Amino acid sequence: MPATETFRIPKHKRHVPVARQRVRKVLADWGVTDELADTITLLANELVTNAVAHCRVSSAQIAVTLTLGEPELILEVRDPDRDRLPEPRDSAPDEEGGRGLALVAALADTWGCRPEPYAKCVWARLTVTAPEGTRVPATP
Repeated sequence: MPATETFRIPKHKRHVPVARQRVRKVLADWGVTDELADTITLLANELVTNAVAHCRVSSAQIAVTLTLGEPELILEVRDPDRDRLPEPRDSAPDEEGGRGLALVAALADTWGCRPEPYAKCVWARLTVTAPEGTRVPATP
């Protein structure tokens, strides 16, 4: 059975670093380190930043879910602005923003978004291989 961890942060840019730290901690607890942990943390940063920046629901909570099961890790970020799905766009070279989803597409094996009854979920999936002799952690 896969291991799953979910946490929530307030929809404010000052909480994005908190989300990164929580993701890092969960990954470390699961034994996911090095380049894979860096990639997942960067993906979480981009998806949480997008949710914080673009969700139009005031006083919203952003939910971050990590699910680790052989052979993949899934990162999901939910916000309550269900009707406003993200769309990748081409950014001009001099623009400061607008490249987050392109980065997610480049780093994740697959990614996407879906409306849910009370939220939208933007997700990224990465293939993981456990080092020989280790097991994917089981859910408590």
